[in-house]
Amino acid sequence: MGEAYIVKARRTAGGRKGGRLRDWHPADLAAQVLDDLVGAHDPALFEDVVMGCVSQFGQQSTNVARNAVLASKLPESVPGTTVDRQCGSSQQALHFAAATVMAGVMDVVIAAGVESMTRVPMGLPFKLARDAGAGSYMSPAMARRYPGIQFSQFTGAEMMARKYDLSKDALDEYGFGSQVKAAAAARGGAFDAEIVPVVGLDSEGAEVEHRVDEGIRFDATLEATRAVKLLAEDGRLTAATSSQICDGASGVILANAAGLKKLGMEPMARVHQMTVIGEDPVIMLEAPINATKRALAKTGMTIDDIDLFEVNEAFASVPLAWLKETGADPAKLNVHGGAIALGHPLGASGTKLMATLVHALRARRKRWGLQTMCEGGGLANVTIVEAL
Repeated sequence: MGEAYIVKARRTAGGRKGGRLRDWHPADLAAQVLDDLVGAHDPALFEDVVMGCVSQFGQQSTNVARNAVLASKLPESVPGTTVDRQCGSSQQALHFAAATVMAGVMDVVIAAGVESMTRVPMGLPFKLARDAGAGSYMSPAMARRYPGIQFSQFTGAEMMARKYDLSKDALDEYGFGSQVKAAAAARGGAFDAEIVPVVGLDSEGAEVEHRVDEGIRFDATLEATRAVKLLAEDGRLTAATSSQICDGASGVILANAAGLKKLGMEPMARVHQMTVIGEDPVIMLEAPINATKRALAKTGMTIDDIDLFEVNEAFASVPLAWLKETGADPAKLNVHGGAIALGHPLGASGTKLMATLVHALRARRKRWGLQTMCEGGGLANVTIVEAL
């Protein structure tokens, strides 16, 4: 079996709902990342585009990966396919692309993701289908297996907080810490190498360069974080301890040894291990814990062998429970902040986090990185990479 190398990893800065990226059609936004990844290379070297997207409806329907290719400078001969692994969609796209080049079926593949949560709001595909009389994803057999259950990430996040005995104070401190780390990273230029600048619109509709994540609260305080209203009356989580709705796109180039020669590029990192598991879809969000343990066991590594972690901050209860159960060093986790501050553009988050992880490893001259995501349906992906 061959190797899969990450050659380039890039993302747009996140846009708030109705914010600076509001005027971008998602296929065109994704095309900006594709064009950046291709750069000055012969576009015909790229053999496929595998793209994550969760809400495949409206402007994100009809195979948004192919539409992004057609909106880019890639030739019509480059195909594209769209993946839905819920929040881990583009991390799974990376897994599919990596497996393809490892097998030698193709030599150079782009794994990417896109989500415009402004233009295609979360839950819209389900809600419109239900309201139009087209039914629900919940089949009769599923309903018999999970009687009376309404699958909800918000319920799952609160269940996580209770199960792992995470207080509101601890959650608030974590959410505030995410903002502090993200602000410091942005001010220090830590994101500069991974961000694709695009033209955005300010609040007055004037064109501006968009290269700073719009969700970062540079003036955040712990007191203000603690004062945010609870999402549920008897809950522990607030909007300040939950991921932000976000517009964005991201992508990485995967290549094997033959692909590296064709591109004439040195690799940034090597994909070392890929895992995906399924667990309880009701609590939904705790699968990253056992997925991490399984991935480490398969490699013979321990949690202490990993230099940096990216654990998606869907809600503060997810990384905090993950820390508690894995025993990982908190100082290695989400060192530049996470989705609480930077936003969670659903289908784009997988390769977005990988871009941040690979660049952070190389900037800090560290070797091993681990990324994991909680995903709807009780799923989780884990990717372990070695920076080169």
